[in-house]
Amino acid sequence: MLTINNLSVKVENKEVLNNFNLDIDKGSVHVIMGPNGVGKSTLSRVIMGDNNYKITKGNILFNDEDITRLPVDERSKRGIFLAMQYPMEIDGVSNQDFLRMAISSHEGKKIGLYDFIKRCELAADDLKMDKNLIHRSLNVGFSGGEKKKNEVLQLKLLKPSFVILDELDSGLDVDSLRIAATNIAKYKKEYPNTAILIITHLTKILDYIKPDFVHIIANGKIIKTGDYLLAKEIEKNGYNEYLTKANIMLEEKDDE
Repeated sequence: MLTINNLSVKVENKEVLNNFNLDIDKGSVHVIMGPNGVGKSTLSRVIMGDNNYKITKGNILFNDEDITRLPVDERSKRGIFLAMQYPMEIDGVSNQDFLRMAISSHEGKKIGLYDFIKRCELAADDLKMDKNLIHRSLNVGFSGGEKKKNEVLQLKLLKPSFVILDELDSGLDVDSLRIAATNIAKYKKEYPNTAILIITHLTKILDYIKPDFVHIIANGKIIKTGDYLLAKEIEKNGYNEYLTKANIMLEEKDDE
């Protein structure tokens, strides 16, 4: 479904990804882990088409189509969805208008208000969301957990075929994480060809969404690939063993 070939990316003239390669098949679940500042969130934004990140080499294929230069909205219409680590607040744009317009754009026709409200309320019930949030400005005044649930609400309504979860688990308490993750797992079961890319520092989300592959990224590329047990090993022992084997020394950073 997704193929990344020899991708190199710069942010503010600093190379963050360096000859990065990754293949993701339909229906598979991949996890990206690694220390802070190694390019994990950069990868998610580049796949989604954020033009603040400059691709200097390589390309991205989605269902055999080169999307490297495709704008964000076209990638979204093709079925790519990013649940952001820090969802944007947009004052004056209601969550309802945003969601209804997004669905209409994806489906190529204006969705009726009754149909939209029915879909929205069913999805909100699944997520145990306060339905008043649907009528408020997008993410404005939402708690961290409410913002993340709102990202999953968008996922459930837009029905993407490729889902990127950029640290969905950050800022969520145990109950909110369970609700969000089980909703994604249920979606995956309903649409088994959906591929998922999870970016995380923690393994709790993987108890709900079982990965096929776990990748460690450092110096802008994958240095180790394994299965679920690799994630558990990292949780227990950290990254030092794999960084040492790859002759990599990193400075601790707060973000990517």
